[in-house]
Amino acid sequence: MLTLHTAPLLRHTPGGEPVPEHAVLVGGDRVQAVGPLAELTEAYAGARVRRWPGTLGPGLLHDGPLPAAPTPRERVHALLRNGVTAVLVEHLAELALRAAVDRGDLLVLPTAVPPTLLVGGRADLAVHGVDGACLVTVVAGRIAHRRA
Repeated sequence: MLTLHTAPLLRHTPGGEPVPEHAVLVGGDRVQAVGPLAELTEAYAGARVRRWPGTLGPGLLHDGPLPAAPTPRERVHALLRNGVTAVLVEHLAELALRAAVDRGDLLVLPTAVPPTLLVGGRADLAVHGVDGACLVTVVAGRIAHRRA
């Protein structure tokens, strides 16, 4: 099933200039297309459309130790609540923490790589509101966090 994720603004890279009326087409765990909402809606008329408030962009990389919490699962959830979809392997020495990251399907990277929205790339997305709070985190094409 194809899903078209859209928001008032789309940011292709963290810190990049957001563009209005753009969207990301996701099929399974991959980005299928990125472009103007009108064009993608027309080209993929059968796709489910998810309209989010705020700014849609790539999931974030957490490049430090994972936040403190009572359990490894809660440490991973703290990342998801902030739009994080990737962590560095150097911060996953604890087996239980690595297992929780793997269960959450976060991307584990050997070195820091700036997240970007690339066609064919993994569908890791985050939506942030005007106050900077993360509203939605999509990990490998599935919603992993949604702010109530």
